[in-house]
Amino acid sequence: MDATHNPEFTSIEFYWAYKTYKDLIEITKEYFKYLFDHLNLPTQLPYGDLEVDFSRFSEVPLIESLYTIGNVPQEIVNDKDKIITFLKSRNIQIKNDLSLGQLQGELFDEFVEAKLINPTFITEYPVDISPLARRSDKNPEITERFELFIAGREIANAFSELNDPVDQYERFKAQVESKESGDDEAHEMDLDFVEALSYGMAPTAGQGIGIDRLVMLLTNEHSIRDVLLFPAMKPIHTEEKNQQEEE
Repeated sequence: MDATHNPEFTSIEFYWAYKTYKDLIEITKEYFKYLFDHLNLPTQLPYGDLEVDFSRFSEVPLIESLYTIGNVPQEIVNDKDKIITFLKSRNIQIKNDLSLGQLQGELFDEFVEAKLINPTFITEYPVDISPLARRSDKNPEITERFELFIAGREIANAFSELNDPVDQYERFKAQVESKESGDDEAHEMDLDFVEALSYGMAPTAGQGIGIDRLVMLLTNEHSIRDVLLFPAMKPIHTEEKNQQEEE
């Protein structure tokens, strides 16, 4: 639990057969236009000290965002050893066994995410950090995926669904290895899902939108507990202990 996470939350999740993540980008723009029209909201809204312009949606591939937005030297973003040296030079602690894609994700988290104020679709995520997304036909090292960021915060996650059972099985195996190495966010093996894919799945795109974070954004609230009816609360003794440690 923290200012943007709660064990129970509200989301919209949907799947669209015979469509790709590009179609989801367009429908997401339509969703926001519909939302603002029906709530009679101005396209520019304050969020804390920020001013968010909802009339300005942009798309940037993740790797490109590292040097165009995050000011990471372009010559290092595709070199594992150089990324490790760069992160360590800035006193950023990382695990020793991260893949290139995972390191690129670390660069994004550290140097790009907080700078994404106006609505920005970050696209083309590395395969290593997108275990359920379809590979790009142009570049098998990246996926047909995007995350929507607003005011420095992730609001939506979407991708063309991976429907190749062999590829999915290999991805799950890699996730299991990552989990055994200490990655708490890695997926478990799901053989039932792999078997279901083997019977055949139509090309499909899927998306999830965090409603609580969206409400926070539209109402200028900075704690998810302020927009939930029954937020999970830390035990009193835990709060007291944290205060004592801070003192």
